[in-house]
Amino acid sequence: MTTVPSRPDHAVLSGAAPSVPRLAGGIGVVGPLSAASLVTYFAVGGPFGALNDVGNAALGMLAGSLAVSCGRRGFPGDTAGTVPTTAAVAGAALTVVGSALVMTETTGFYLAGLVSGSGFGLIGTWLVCLNLRLGSDARAWPPGLTILGVVAGSVMTIGLLSVPGVVARTDDMETAPWWLVASGVGWLGTYVLMPAWALRLRRVLRRG
Repeated sequence: MTTVPSRPDHAVLSGAAPSVPRLAGGIGVVGPLSAASLVTYFAVGGPFGALNDVGNAALGMLAGSLAVSCGRRGFPGDTAGTVPTTAAVAGAALTVVGSALVMTETTGFYLAGLVSGSGFGLIGTWLVCLNLRLGSDARAWPPGLTILGVVAGSVMTIGLLSVPGVVARTDDMETAPWWLVASGVGWLGTYVLMPAWALRLRRVLRRG
């Protein structure tokens, strides 16, 4: 009988659905590209703003799909239909709505960003719960991956501070209260930390 090594970096994830590493890889690529398009837009303008909007929606859908894939067939101990998975799916929908609002000029960029930020905040709650639940088995979920996932998800949940601004239809950053502006910190988790976690997850799955 083959003995599974108990090294911290070894993952017993052979039951993961094939879609999981593909979706994780997509998140790892789309997140930084979306962030780069936003920076480029503020620097030179042009179509990069629209590219960022599309990238945000794509990133949200990838994350929501990853949550569903993990829940249905992905990892031992994770189940479909849980509250965190449902939150991730709802969050993904909000990211699409936020992008649609600004692309159709239904709202300004700030309110649309608050909607998207709220969506990624919900996805962050799923990310925290997933890593805490599966991180209890060091053989199945490397500790370093757990820590990165919890940190990434926690930073993303700061985006939930956007919810009151969405309800109030705040669409002017100049008049927004400080705590609403602070909700923008959540994008650090969305654009940097979650993609970093996703790429590491992909490597772990490939190695396992």
